[in-house]
Amino acid sequence: MTLRPALAALAILAAAPCIAADAGVRTERVTFKPGTSSTLLQGQVSGYDSVRYLVNVRAGQTLAVRLVSDNTSAYFNLLAPGASEAMFVGPVSGGTFQGKVLAAGDYTVQVYLMRNAARRGEKADYRLAIAASG
Repeated sequence: MTLRPALAALAILAAAPCIAADAGVRTERVTFKPGTSSTLLQGQVSGYDSVRYLVNVRAGQTLAVRLVSDNTSAYFNLLAPGASEAMFVGPVSGGTFQGKVLAAGDYTVQVYLMRNAARRGEKADYRLAIAASG
């Protein structure tokens, strides 16, 4: 019978990183000014914090995202609506994405620091350009 409490404790410990991972996540809705299809955002991330930008895009539109930062360890990932895995991974693909989207909905642009920089408590000031056209 001591197995049940041990399994419960293990389940709690296994969930802890997931809970902690979302602790420093800020979410912002991206809107374009009337008559425009792009915007330039400025922000800062530090340590393990990150910012999720939600951009509503129609199927068939071209989405363009570009990140410029004063810290070379700052990157962004791009996730399609409802996806759990990134369709664009900044550390692998660089600081610029441009492509036609297949599905309509909220695309997530997540800006963050790589683990080595986050562990050291570094910060990154950044500019994020987002455009949806077509």
